[in-house]
Amino acid sequence: MCFGKNGRLLVFSLLLLYTLAFTSCSRLGWGVLLWAVEEPPIPSGTVLPVYIRSNIDKVWVVGVPKAFRNAGGPDKVEVPLARLELAGGKRKAARRAEAFAGYARTYAENLQDGLPIRNDPDNSGRRVYRLRTGEIIKILEQVEGNPAISASGEPLPGDWYRVLTADGSTGYCFSYRLKLFEHRGGPLVAAPPERDAPPSPELDALMAKVWSPESYGQMLANRRVNIEAFERRWGFYIGQDTGIAHIYLPNLDRSFAYSGIRADGERAWRFEGTNLRMDLRSDTTLAVQFTDDDGATRTLLFIALPAAVDDLIMQENARRETLFYSIYNQGPVFTSNNYGTIVFSPDGEFGWIGFDLLVPRVIPEGVGGGRVAMDLFLTPSFEGRYNGACTFYFSAPGRETPVHFMYIMDSQGLRLEWAPDYCIEDATVTRRDSSPVVLYFFRDEFSIPVP
Repeated sequence: MCFGKNGRLLVFSLLLLYTLAFTSCSRLGWGVLLWAVEEPPIPSGTVLPVYIRSNIDKVWVVGVPKAFRNAGGPDKVEVPLARLELAGGKRKAARRAEAFAGYARTYAENLQDGLPIRNDPDNSGRRVYRLRTGEIIKILEQVEGNPAISASGEPLPGDWYRVLTADGSTGYCFSYRLKLFEHRGGPLVAAPPERDAPPSPELDALMAKVWSPESYGQMLANRRVNIEAFERRWGFYIGQDTGIAHIYLPNLDRSFAYSGIRADGERAWRFEGTNLRMDLRSDTTLAVQFTDDDGATRTLLFIALPAAVDDLIMQENARRETLFYSIYNQGPVFTSNNYGTIVFSPDGEFGWIGFDLLVPRVIPEGVGGGRVAMDLFLTPSFEGRYNGACTFYFSAPGRETPVHFMYIMDSQGLRLEWAPDYCIEDATVTRRDSSPVVLYFFRDEFSIPVP
């Protein structure tokens, strides 16, 4: 059979009408409503027949159950794609609704401007959305995640939830700054989606960094990392997931509960509801200002380190281990006619006998061998005169007694020079004793260095 142009158009039109008619009465499947429909009022958790998916309008066309249908109202409504989960058949949808029932009516109001939704249930997860104060989100389920930790190291109260925002964003949010509630009907009051100001890439980058005390940068620049003072816990914590900023230093522990972070000049921000302010002075330097209890303004500097604190500590421990083995490989047994014999072991321990002439001025009574730590540095004027400095921790029942020495190695042995406590500042030997005690130990002829 042959059709002209008009005939082909007629056949195409009839096929199109048939397809539309068939689609309007057929179903794609069944789904579970994740976010309540306000008009007609259909609560979240309801199983609905799904007829059409429109990727252009980004909506589902779903049927309205008779129990929720208003008199004279439509039997079908549109639901944004993200607000309904297509489950397949009716039985599968019913099982999904049953699993969802525990949180079907649970929503949450955000109490902190800028509270992040993350791609993983972890404070270090990438932020995928920033909530506004008063914004309503849908709780989908509680999940396991790494607990949010306060600056003092204590876990914060709360749980991680997988959540859905009004515009369809999904992710994970910690509940410390959320107010959970049950929605039984009526409109959901949510903050408008518009922001007061466009997102700040600089603020985002700032909040993604770990801010450590300025002194850490000075240690790295001077190549004198004092591990005892170089701890991960010290620093400035913005507290995006908690709404509590925290300055945590050895001599300062101060918290600031804030409701939001607002721009306060170029590369500067203030924490609303507090007297705390931060100023990004460079990509790696942050100035933090606050008013102390006496009304005085204090400014503290924090830096973004080139690597994680744990990694830098690992590097420093490796450096110290190398220094110790330079001594161990020179011996490991060293003997002096006047000051006894020192034997080093590869695990950093030492034994020392015959040091009676050094008691009690240098070595206290009643102590034995112990461990060696390469935990001291030399002031620049000493670096060309000595190979390094270390601490012998002599053991005694219930205690350790540190005795500090600078040392020089040569082909024949090891020279130690006692460094009393008053010669040491910030783990650095800054001066010699007024009456230096110098000990020379020959390398024992039976010493076998480790290759």
